[in-house]
Amino acid sequence: MYTVKQVSKIAGTTSRTLHYYDKIGLLKPNHIGSNGYRYYDDGSLMRLQQILLFRELDMPLEQIKLMLDQPDFDLYAALENHKAELKQRANRIERLVVTVEHTQEFLKGKREMSKEQLFDVFNEEQQVEYEKEATQKYDPKIVKASNEKWKNYSAAEKQRIGEEGNAVYRDIVEVMPKGAASPEVQACITRWRKHMEYFWIPNDKQLLAIAEGYSTDPRFKSNFDKIHPELATFMLQAVTVYIENRQH
Repeated sequence: MYTVKQVSKIAGTTSRTLHYYDKIGLLKPNHIGSNGYRYYDDGSLMRLQQILLFRELDMPLEQIKLMLDQPDFDLYAALENHKAELKQRANRIERLVVTVEHTQEFLKGKREMSKEQLFDVFNEEQQVEYEKEATQKYDPKIVKASNEKWKNYSAAEKQRIGEEGNAVYRDIVEVMPKGAASPEVQACITRWRKHMEYFWIPNDKQLLAIAEGYSTDPRFKSNFDKIHPELATFMLQAVTVYIENRQH
């Protein structure tokens, strides 16, 4: 058994944090001695590791508690998900480093970069989040498969996929004046749908949910507004037409 002081030293956290976790029921001590000391066992240390890993991934404490308290919580599967998420973050850092290096070369006149390429790494990361959030609304198995597929791409492939996705949005903006139902716009939406296959293959309902998220979720809409203030709303119109055409 371990005291609060020992657990704090082992985990690199504070006694105050452990007391707070106890207060909210997130990490209860296994035993409280007659002297009032809290004692934790090895199982508690494993739970604390999970808490800290989930916190590293920015999950709220309330959600962590709900997840860890589920009767069917699978520790090994959770670790697999942690690994996938952390690898994604590592890949993003790698792509950010590449972007910085390329920008330095651009400033020295050793590389050509368009204004869009300066921001591709940020737009690509947001695109991944769009797909991920949409899949979470339907089936956790899809999320897991999508994460596995994404993490198997090299940094160069991820960069290329992001650039390809951004090119689709820029092309949509170019043909927006022709209308959502125009052949030119629908050709772009077909490319957009095809681009999804780098992550997962959505059905029509899920595809529409993604487009709705673009215009209804403030976080997503703000990023689309940077490309064009009407793009998010237009995407929903164009995707709606695309799905209607597929169903006839």
